[in-house]
Amino acid sequence: MALVPYALTRPFLFKLAPEAAHELTLHSLARTQGSALKWAYASARVNDPLELAGLTFPNRVGMAAGLDKNARCIDGLGAMGFGFVEVGTVTPLAQPGNPKPRMFRLPQAHALINRLGFNNDGLAAFIDNVRQSRLYKQSQSGAPDASPMLLGLNIGKNASTPIERAADDYLTCLDGVYPYADYVTVNISSPNTKNLRSLQSDEALDGLLGAISERREALAQKHGKHIPIFLKIAPDLDADQIQVIAQTLKRYGLNSTGQVNNAWGVVATNTTLSREAVKGLAHADEAGGLSGAPVLAMSNQVVSQLRAALGPQFPIIGVGGIMTAEDAVSKIRAGADLVQIYTGLIYQGPGLVRQAANLIKKTF
Repeated sequence: MALVPYALTRPFLFKLAPEAAHELTLHSLARTQGSALKWAYASARVNDPLELAGLTFPNRVGMAAGLDKNARCIDGLGAMGFGFVEVGTVTPLAQPGNPKPRMFRLPQAHALINRLGFNNDGLAAFIDNVRQSRLYKQSQSGAPDASPMLLGLNIGKNASTPIERAADDYLTCLDGVYPYADYVTVNISSPNTKNLRSLQSDEALDGLLGAISERREALAQKHGKHIPIFLKIAPDLDADQIQVIAQTLKRYGLNSTGQVNNAWGVVATNTTLSREAVKGLAHADEAGGLSGAPVLAMSNQVVSQLRAALGPQFPIIGVGGIMTAEDAVSKIRAGADLVQIYTGLIYQGPGLVRQAANLIKKTF
């Protein structure tokens, strides 16, 4: 168990501006993850394996993308007991993101608003950081690990790339990350990159998935492994839009007999543009995506609708609003196979990882 209770750390972090606290946390994780100091936040991983999308996840609780955009802290996050860690979103070229300030806490609602805008150091630096991680080096050495943590790499498009050429950026990123990923997530749902969510529409989505599927087959031949790809979608979708996404995913994620082919999955959901649950609170009118407790119900509803549309076997990772272990259980009850946390880690600390994994194991 962690040696330093998060209740002692959080007041200090919350006195800092949100992005300053974010950067300090990442810097601290990057500096300590290879040393004995990681025991300040480390926790034994709960053993609760699940087979999904051709992979064995050591437990059902993962770190969501967005916290570690540059893959600097893979080992530090893994030490918290996650069954899988997803890093990114990475874009082909480095970009600064949107002007600061661009992160805001809404503590009364246990929520955050961010409009970071895929700020990252670019694909080359991202891959170098993945290669420097202990997780990757162990995988290359063949060192035995009965239940290795899995790594997801999340890819996006540069803000300067016209939406009509978005597929080019996703294919560039897929080429780069493919050899190092256990799975890849295609992020088409950030509200902070202009027109990105338009890729969730029928024709655009079919074209993108078709291009990625074709490239993945070539990469599988080249690298001798076939990795699953997950599509990350928004919570701000109506029932008809969810049906369109589900039908498109089924075209690529099911074989001729209607069985899942371990090629595609879905991550539901990203942040929301809705402010209904935080009206009147300080910063509630800031532009950007809202995450945290207010997103739980709408995210669970999308998960539930996806499960009904996709069938019982299609891989679904549920994310959005998990602030307690009970929230994690609710998302699996809604239809998710796995869950991810992000804002809950900021408000509750690393102990939430083990609490959620334990309750999921006990419940299911």
